[in-house]
Amino acid sequence: MKKLKKLIVAAGLMLSLSAFTLTNQTEAATTTHKIQYGETYWKIAKGFGVPINSLMAANKWTPLYAGRNMLIPNSPYTAAEKDLMARLVHAEAVGEPYAGKVAVATVVLNRVRSADFPNTVKGVIYQISYGHYAFTPVENGQINQPADAASKRAVNEAIALTGKSSGSLYFYNPRTSTSSWILSRPVTVTIGNHRFAR
Repeated sequence: MKKLKKLIVAAGLMLSLSAFTLTNQTEAATTTHKIQYGETYWKIAKGFGVPINSLMAANKWTPLYAGRNMLIPNSPYTAAEKDLMARLVHAEAVGEPYAGKVAVATVVLNRVRSADFPNTVKGVIYQISYGHYAFTPVENGQINQPADAASKRAVNEAIALTGKSSGSLYFYNPRTSTSSWILSRPVTVTIGNHRFAR
């Protein structure tokens, strides 16, 4: 009977250690992906909407070989947050080049990371400053329209680029903007009809 108890305790201990190890591993990576010929870290990061640095770190910066499995880390943003960003991108950058859509999403992500803005996607997008919403589509209701596929891809690409942008926190159309303050911000890039600034 004592041997049976020891065996059960030992098995329980092994199971607990295994569960702890698996739990830690799944917190770092929730899924695996079978690498296809021609895929790169960049293509995979964009496809899954995860920062490329996180993807590379989760896979110990090893070379990619077709047919092998790789770990895909959790995205730092939920599906609901990605959808909200994509709806904002769609409303703000309709008719703009794809790079402009990525840049609009990057502004949202940069604001989330900045101490000067709310630290959530929802907080940034619905922020009210001096009695006005930060983004016109929130005020006029366009944020409630579904996002198109290009806007969803742009959000995933912006997430993949996390930490690699020029730090833009604002964007505006110089032809329609009447704010002298926004016009005074240092410009990082102009894409289509939008000027991006810090």
